[in-house]
Amino acid sequence: MSTWPEESRLRAAYERAGQGHVFAFWPELGAGGRERLLSELARIDLKLVRALGDLATGAATAAATPRFEPPDVFPLVRDASREAEAHAARGRGRDLLARGRVGYLLVAGGQASRLGYDGPKGTFPVGPVTGRSLFEIFSRRLIAARDQHGQRPLWYVMTSQANDAETRAFFERNRWFSLAPDDVFFFSQAMLPALDESGRILMSAKDEPFLAPNGHGGTLVALQSSGALDHAREHGVEVFSYFQVDNPLARPADTLFLGLHAASGAQMSSKVVRKRHAGEKVGVLGRADGKLTCIEYSDMPGDLRDARDERGELLFGAGNIAVHAIQREFVDQLTRGGLKLPWHVAKKQIPTIDARGAATTVPGFKFETFVFDALSFVDRSVTLEVDRAHEFSPVKNASGEDSPHTARADQCRLYAEWVRRAGHELPAPDEHGHHPIEVDPCVAEDVESFLRRAPHAPRKGPKGHFYG
Repeated sequence: MSTWPEESRLRAAYERAGQGHVFAFWPELGAGGRERLLSELARIDLKLVRALGDLATGAATAAATPRFEPPDVFPLVRDASREAEAHAARGRGRDLLARGRVGYLLVAGGQASRLGYDGPKGTFPVGPVTGRSLFEIFSRRLIAARDQHGQRPLWYVMTSQANDAETRAFFERNRWFSLAPDDVFFFSQAMLPALDESGRILMSAKDEPFLAPNGHGGTLVALQSSGALDHAREHGVEVFSYFQVDNPLARPADTLFLGLHAASGAQMSSKVVRKRHAGEKVGVLGRADGKLTCIEYSDMPGDLRDARDERGELLFGAGNIAVHAIQREFVDQLTRGGLKLPWHVAKKQIPTIDARGAATTVPGFKFETFVFDALSFVDRSVTLEVDRAHEFSPVKNASGEDSPHTARADQCRLYAEWVRRAGHELPAPDEHGHHPIEVDPCVAEDVESFLRRAPHAPRKGPKGHFYG
């Protein structure tokens, strides 16, 4: 009798699926390697692998170009009628928050390796004066919402297989950033094997298949499979406030956005910012053949990309910033019986091993789902335009645009304007011309609350002024 009872069952299943090569190095593996291999293989859905292989290796067909239309946008600059609507929506949003109907959903599966930093991206220091991490900045926003609306925040944090343990340890070392540990629900997104051009699972080592995250659309199915969706239902959550870990200016407890979403009876809503220029490589919200979606930059015909309305504004200028309000019941509908979002195939050069176990690189396929594809399933949705300077400064690149430098500079510019409006002294500018200022979200999240609540003087230190 085998001392590895799972081996026989899994080997038979993989042989039937035409993937028996994953056991090619079994005789060479020690106990640890065999355990690791069996553990990884047990988590792989072979039926899904077959479907993805058929998708990637099937004959390509030329799809007709969709009919693109701009979305209906609730504008940033509003007339009296829209401002009255916004006022009513803020009241509805406050009510949702006061009744504990909002769960905060953070997508935090990425590593900060592109930033030259060893660790989960949420641990990256981005506070311009304090050096606070992205996780701490978000926790302060949730504490501010708790203090304002009187409800303990329920925070659902999606990690990945690569950073789950380190993320949990970071929260523990930082005493959960003054949140109750029971109010933070960690769960991990699924990983999928990469396939070669014939649909075979690629191996990253003799005891390990090459696995990659299943995309931010996997957040939805991970909510369901982890029990987070049941947890949200049991705690009265009706809507998830979805945001991604790389944007320190994200405002998860935005009463206007949540209120507009609720008032419209929407299943999923989105925030957008106006594109900087026609050539900015960012997806835009719009309709494709009548269905709401995010239109990728590369899919937009050039004439439409440059098209402008009668005011001279880009017709397709609603840049997606990956901030959404998503009904809990809608997540349930999309994930019951399997995730209903389409799969996207990316052909890449993938590091793997050859038949002798030597390292090599081959062309292959990775697979992802995108959360914004859920928009095509909605009956009702709100697209809210927000000010980029106030709500969007992502940390994506090591340098240049959307980098740590620009995120810190954007925070300083925003807070300096608040300080000017309050009539406070500005610190001397740094070598880049920015006044080093940081405002704790528990003090204020916008200029109006800063003018009402800001202390008379900040804490002054060698790195700048901090209001906290």
